[in-house]
Amino acid sequence: MRRHLLDSGPVAVLAVIAAVGSFTHISSLAAKHGQPGWQSWAVAVCIDLMCVMATHELQRDKRTGRPRRGLVSWPGLVLAGGIVLTLAANLAEAEPTAWGWITSATPAIAFLVAVSMLERRSSHQPEAPSPEDDLISRARYIAQDHGTSLTWEVLSERLDVAPEIAFDLLTRVRRETPHGQTSEEETRSLPGLQR
Repeated sequence: MRRHLLDSGPVAVLAVIAAVGSFTHISSLAAKHGQPGWQSWAVAVCIDLMCVMATHELQRDKRTGRPRRGLVSWPGLVLAGGIVLTLAANLAEAEPTAWGWITSATPAIAFLVAVSMLERRSSHQPEAPSPEDDLISRARYIAQDHGTSLTWEVLSERLDVAPEIAFDLLTRVRRETPHGQTSEEETRSLPGLQR
């Protein structure tokens, strides 16, 4: 936990600070153009959260292998729109000099970099094994202890699973070993299973 905080903490702090800087520019611009009070804050929150959500969706699409239709996906368009709005608001609030524009654009760029870094890290986390793979691994381990005397009843009890699931696991484990077939007698002894 401590290592994770030390690793992701600075990026998260940067994201918060940059979001606040960008938020200030956007809400100030919105207030000047007819969105007073809480409405100016709502505009700023909407734009920042739109960028965060779009980044999440892009990473989810990568993880799930969702095919992209056309050159740019919908989350990609939303992210591009959020970036343009954020930078436009920051630049509109800037002092009209080169350094004014650069320093005013910095919070928006830092926010987007921080969000993309956090999302990049989360998308490269090792995936937890699926419950099915975990059961098969545990069934193999039990099979090593019992050898050919392993039955579906033993698997059902040791893995705390239904008899049908234990029978399927036993069948799969036996297929992996030479001469490992499930007998007709074992199939008939399985309660409530029609095979």
